[in-house]
Amino acid sequence: MEFTTLHEFDSEFKKLFKKFRSLKEDLDVLKSVLLKYPRGYEPLIYRIPGLGVETEIYKVKNFRCKALQRGSRSGIRVIYAYLEAEGKIEFVEIYYKEKDTVDCNKDRIRKYYK
Repeated sequence: MEFTTLHEFDSEFKKLFKKFRSLKEDLDVLKSVLLKYPRGYEPLIYRIPGLGVETEIYKVKNFRCKALQRGSRSGIRVIYAYLEAEGKIEFVEIYYKEKDTVDCNKDRIRKYYK
């Protein structure tokens, strides 16, 4: 399984990494989980419904971040696309959910995926 990132993901990751120094290691742990469960497992990792794209887009809701010391309730969310035919997982977005009103960038998903 190959892991890739969008340019926007890289920018968001760099900003969060300045604040949460364990993020690189935490993302590596997530990658090892995704190797076993590329289609996620609810309620921790679930497919986002109603996007209007054929590509399978998933949201990691319980992302463990050591720097936050809150376990899986860190507030960090990761959005990824599972491209089964290509044998690839592409990280689309990463953000810190401070409030319940924050959600994934649906325009970005529609821009890159059919």
